[in-house]
Amino acid sequence: MVEEKKTPVEFPGQVHDLPGGGVVLSKLDDVINWARSNSLWPLTFATSCCGIEMMAVASAKYDFSRFGFEVARATPRQADVIIIAGTIVNKMAPVLKRLYDQMADPKYVIAMGACAISGGPFFYNTYSVVKGADHVIPVDVYVAGCPPRPEALLNALITLQHKIKSGLTREQIRKD
Repeated sequence: MVEEKKTPVEFPGQVHDLPGGGVVLSKLDDVINWARSNSLWPLTFATSCCGIEMMAVASAKYDFSRFGFEVARATPRQADVIIIAGTIVNKMAPVLKRLYDQMADPKYVIAMGACAISGGPFFYNTYSVVKGADHVIPVDVYVAGCPPRPEALLNALITLQHKIKSGLTREQIRKD
């Protein structure tokens, strides 16, 4: 019989073994950051081809629910993180800003793909493309690619989780 090794689940604090059981000691901030990082609800803002890759991350093959990202929300009032996937044009920029403003704090932003990061190949060929989402709202994590693979978006979401768990402020998250 092969004995399986179980990986320990990362909970905040330290377990102190006592006769008859154990006690977990932790700081309240650590518990809040742990809970916040494991229950992120994304709001999708897919305007072009990166949206297909974002949908793939929610499919059964990648299943971002198992990492604590649950179902994508349809309203900004229920979302913690907005995933911008695709080109942002001048007419959509105020809509993106309004959605961001309607999200409750703390809120996080992921820019996915070359178009969301820098305007992509469309920026130089047309007058109507915004040169990156960070010209409209502050971005916390960038995912490079045209379009990025689903694994890259999943890695960005997990990176955002680790940054939140470590207790970094939004300003510190953006600097990393």
